[in-house]
Amino acid sequence: MIGRYTRPEMGRIWELENKFAIWKEIEVLACEAQAQLGQAGITAEEAQWIRDHASFTVERIDEIEKVTNHDVIAFTTCMAEYIDADIPEGAEKPSRWVHYGMTSSDLGDTALSYQITQACDIIIADIKQLGETCKRRAFEFQNTLCVGRTHGIHAEPMTFGMKFGSWAWALKRALDRMEQARAVAATGAISGAVGTYSSIDPFVEQYVCEKMGLTPDPLSTQVLARDRHAQVMAALAVTASTLESIAMQVRLLQQSDVIEAEEPFTKGQKGSSAMPHKRNPITAERVCGLARVVKSNAQVAFDDVALWYERDISHSGAERVALADSFIALDYMFGKMQWMLDGLQTYPAKMEHNLWRTKGLIFSSKVLLALVDAGISREDAYVIVQRNAMKVWEDIQNAVDGSTYRQRLEADEEAMALLTAEKLDEIFDPWDFLTRKDVVFDRLENLEF
Repeated sequence: MIGRYTRPEMGRIWELENKFAIWKEIEVLACEAQAQLGQAGITAEEAQWIRDHASFTVERIDEIEKVTNHDVIAFTTCMAEYIDADIPEGAEKPSRWVHYGMTSSDLGDTALSYQITQACDIIIADIKQLGETCKRRAFEFQNTLCVGRTHGIHAEPMTFGMKFGSWAWALKRALDRMEQARAVAATGAISGAVGTYSSIDPFVEQYVCEKMGLTPDPLSTQVLARDRHAQVMAALAVTASTLESIAMQVRLLQQSDVIEAEEPFTKGQKGSSAMPHKRNPITAERVCGLARVVKSNAQVAFDDVALWYERDISHSGAERVALADSFIALDYMFGKMQWMLDGLQTYPAKMEHNLWRTKGLIFSSKVLLALVDAGISREDAYVIVQRNAMKVWEDIQNAVDGSTYRQRLEADEEAMALLTAEKLDEIFDPWDFLTRKDVVFDRLENLEF
């Protein structure tokens, strides 16, 4: 993910400059820990020298790697050039203590964990912001009538605020998953070639992890087990699915035959090169498309869990692409969803119009229950309700300006033998469906991000 699809803060986390800066800090911390132990021979003065002089450039590392074909060796070589630059010829080089007793994965995996926590923190902030927006807008439309739809077909009345409320709860679940995944990923390992601490004291691992805000892995092999990364990627994928679900709803609501809401259409924006009237849901569609990338990358992470014995590198190249792309894509998706939902254009008058488009058919469940309450069996009641409903449905499908559902019932002698005009007034009041709606909004009031 590059260019305008990358938000700067997230993009910087996955740049080589940041990765190598983390590598440098881990190596320096390891030297400081060794000096505190007093076992490897490094002095406090040498550790401080390393702290003061350690540096690198991405360009120099790339240059060295062309020869070594090993990124960690290229990095430590570059770092040593800076550390030893002012050391007199023939004197002992402080850089000899860099990477002492460590293996490449001690450095790379611990640094990757730190990068993941950095990226998770951004996604967590994204979720909280969008969740708060959805909660606020839920109460904004708490009393805005609209028709509910199941299978894409008009069902019963609801309020538009309930849509935003359901999105807020979905984002709360996303938040919980991301926080759990971050905790699982916030793990470091500096335990040597196969995790036995053969050439390095566990204190070094404890010291470095504490300074980096990580927890030492209780038993690493040579690498951190990739089920940790898979959990992160799974959380990203489910979160992407949640955003896809919301974006899909916006796309449906923006259809010309529905048009109850639409994503913002800014001044000067063009909808189509051929049809100037178009206002297409391009942002929502983009979110749905990018969700496919994030979901697909989760499979990469699942496949990375199984490695040969204590370690191979079949996971390495794949996760360098999949992790960065997934975090960057999801962060970008959140930016677009925040813009879209905060500025979502809504049309309550069209919602009201659509509520009555099926001429009262959406009240059939209330008619059914009223007939049962009047004393007949549910099966017999269903027959009365359905036969009148189907006549109205046929008129709608044939664009016939026929009777409303209530009028059909009023003309049905069997129905009117059991129902009164007053009861029909009650049945055909959309707010009668919503006498208990405050239950869900009271719950939403207590939702915290």
